[in-house]
Amino acid sequence: MTGVDLTSCVPWYIGIMVDGIRVERVQTGVRIEKRLLKVLKAVADLHDLTLGDLLEGIVLHAFEGRLPFDEQGLAKIAELKAVFGLDLTADASHHLVEDLP
Repeated sequence: MTGVDLTSCVPWYIGIMVDGIRVERVQTGVRIEKRLLKVLKAVADLHDLTLGDLLEGIVLHAFEGRLPFDEQGLAKIAELKAVFGLDLTADASHHLVEDLP
């Protein structure tokens, strides 16, 4: 992806890509809110990352109480949330229910 300064958008990946930390990954089937997934996929695509790589970075930052995105990244996420109609906030966490088939 040309013209994108990844160091300001997703800085946690730069060190991992250079250092090459070996890990064992497993395939998992998680259920996630549809619009949230669309936004996550779009963010991953913008940074030329897999969805799994993006989620790993977000979670590792959260586990340390660190923000995974800078102001520019958060602004882009806000745009993507509007595009995909995602109106959920952190306050909705643990309150989501779904109609089961």
